[in-house]
Amino acid sequence: MLVRILGSGRIHGVSFWEKDFRKTCSQETSKDGMTRVYKSLVTNVCKEMSCYSDFPFQEDYPNFMNHEKFWNYLQEFAEHFDLLKYIQFKTTVCSVTKHPDFSETGQWDVVTETEGRQDTAVFDAVMVCTGHFLNPRLPLESFPGIHKFKGQILHSQEYKIPAGFQDKRVLVIGLGNTGGDIAVELSRTAAQVLLSTRTGTWVINRSSDGGYPLNMMVTRRHHNFIAQVLPSCILKWIQERHLNKRFDHANYGLNITKGKKPKKIVNDELPTCILCGTVTIKTSVKEFTETSAVFEDGTVEENIDVVIFSTGYTYSFPFFEEPLKTLCTKKIFLYKLVFPSNLEKTTLAMIGFISLTGSILAGTELQARWATRIFKGLCKIPPSQKLMAEAMKKEQLIERGLMKDPGADKIDYISYMDDLASFIGVKPNIPLLFIKDPRLAWEVFFGPCTPYQYRLMGPGKWDGARNAILTQWDRTLKPLKTRTIPGSFKPASMSHYLKAWGAPILLASLLLIYKSSIFLKLVPEKLQDRLSS
Repeated sequence: MLVRILGSGRIHGVSFWEKDFRKTCSQETSKDGMTRVYKSLVTNVCKEMSCYSDFPFQEDYPNFMNHEKFWNYLQEFAEHFDLLKYIQFKTTVCSVTKHPDFSETGQWDVVTETEGRQDTAVFDAVMVCTGHFLNPRLPLESFPGIHKFKGQILHSQEYKIPAGFQDKRVLVIGLGNTGGDIAVELSRTAAQVLLSTRTGTWVINRSSDGGYPLNMMVTRRHHNFIAQVLPSCILKWIQERHLNKRFDHANYGLNITKGKKPKKIVNDELPTCILCGTVTIKTSVKEFTETSAVFEDGTVEENIDVVIFSTGYTYSFPFFEEPLKTLCTKKIFLYKLVFPSNLEKTTLAMIGFISLTGSILAGTELQARWATRIFKGLCKIPPSQKLMAEAMKKEQLIERGLMKDPGADKIDYISYMDDLASFIGVKPNIPLLFIKDPRLAWEVFFGPCTPYQYRLMGPGKWDGARNAILTQWDRTLKPLKTRTIPGSFKPASMSHYLKAWGAPILLASLLLIYKSSIFLKLVPEKLQDRLSS
């Protein structure tokens, strides 16, 4: 976790925590509030969709990787661009406050602590990159009787390995990506795993029907265009029909509760665990006793040994002063989820405070590119008075129930990325590309919307972007080709295009033929009428 601070003509990175990332990943306990990951964690977004836009993963890296592989990539990136000399490790940011002449200069006083010694520095701009997963949310007050419970209670952030859970009855509360992963892993060692969910969820695989990474098959511009054109009810029906094709979520107790917003998790094994009985899906917990859990449907599970709360995180910025500290926790007061609305000088950016349907890393990179241009005065945003007025108006509408909270749901990846890219001037010009470079344009519009697309033109253009796009399937298939069979390769993109567009093209052709036949029939009739007259 890094707080990145831009000073006078330089980027100065200050580590927000007191240990480096490698130690963070390896330790099995969480005693200092640091966000860590469980040992078996595997990325949900494939490598081509989650890389930095000018630095592809090595071709032999797996498409979905453990955190150690991902850490290696981050280190390679830092070394390639010679960034390590700007990063100050073992340093805690104590406070970030406005400089006395902030209204004129927009500068910030930053107090840091390194090995017990405090230091104060003045910076022209600040980028806060602590992200979402900082403070575990443990809502014990929402579970009557939990204080009577004699078993072990922990948050999912504290979970690292399945050792110590052998032959125990474990209740996991919360069915997000983490809750699903932990339930599946513990199902191999625990006596029984109970997975409690209030809303249900759609479960998707990492791979598509053809075995290619799902992200690359669905996150495409032409899919996004169709989704915007189709009525929401039809789109919802199509999506639900496709999601239930693998297995009927209602039969597995995973269907979305009526009236609740739909959500998805990535889990390749959960349906099989439910099918085998090693994981049991339960409704929300009504109350606890000393040794059991009572659920909303009236069922009771006895002899619970461990309760793991996979209930997410809360947003906190302890280094800020009020009212900035509270305002930054409300996404509605962040312009495009980046810039606080109440600052007269745009010199503070919140990076990574987003939930996207695609790669967070790609989104944060584009946010940072936009922020640096704002700091340099190359881009502008509306004045703070206008932003605050609009945000307060939206907040009132949300409180009255007249408007949905835009920060409560995941944001469409392509729409958000294109929005930021248009501010920077790096959004791909598809019509122009079809004229200048049809092959590239075809891949950009019909192929995966990989981050390289935002390096094709404009500020920060990368000469290798075109080649990266045209070779993205080579890097995808390379780690799979450990047993090569001559003539076995079939271009994934082309087969997908045929499947996706075959039916619409056929229908359009039939309509054209039908209309043409009517036209051909009408022309002789009109001519005959004229001749007769």
